[in-house]
Amino acid sequence: MENNKIMGILSIILGLIFIICPVFSIAFASTALGLSFLLLGVFSLIAGIFGNTGMRALSIIAGILAIIMGFILTTNIFAIPIIISFQFYIMGFLMIIIGIAGLFSGDQVAKALSVLMIILAIMMIVIGALTINNPIIAPILIGISLIVEGANLFILKV
Repeated sequence: MENNKIMGILSIILGLIFIICPVFSIAFASTALGLSFLLLGVFSLIAGIFGNTGMRALSIIAGILAIIMGFILTTNIFAIPIIISFQFYIMGFLMIIIGIAGLFSGDQVAKALSVLMIILAIMMIVIGALTINNPIIAPILIGISLIVEGANLFILKV
C-alpha cells in the first residue's frame, strides 16, 4: 500500500517534468533508452559469438539490431516521438480493422462498441499525425499518462 503511494507521487512528478520540460525529457529518455539498447546489443553479440547455444545466429542478429537502434536513439533525440507516432498509426489501423469486423457481428452492443472503436482509432491516427508533425506532443502525452497513472496509484490503489 505504501509503495503504491510513493510510486504514484514519483509518477506524478515525472509526468510534470515531461510536460514542463518536454525537449529535455525526451532527450534524456531517448539517450537513456539508446544506451540501454547499446548495452543489450553488445551483450547479445558477445553471447552470440562466444556462446554454446543453438541460437547463436539469432543472438548475433538481435545484437546488431539492438546496437543500430541504440545509435539511432542516442544520436537523434526525436526518434522516440517518431516511434510513438508510428505506434499510434499501427494501433489506429488495427483498431479500425477490429471495429469493422465487429460491425458484422449479430449483437447490437458489439456493433455500438465497434463504432466507438472506429472513432477512437481515427483519433489515434490523428494523434499520430500530430506527433510526427510536432514531436513535442509526444512527451506531453507521456507526461499526461504518467500523471493519470500516478493519481491512480496514489488515490485508487489502497
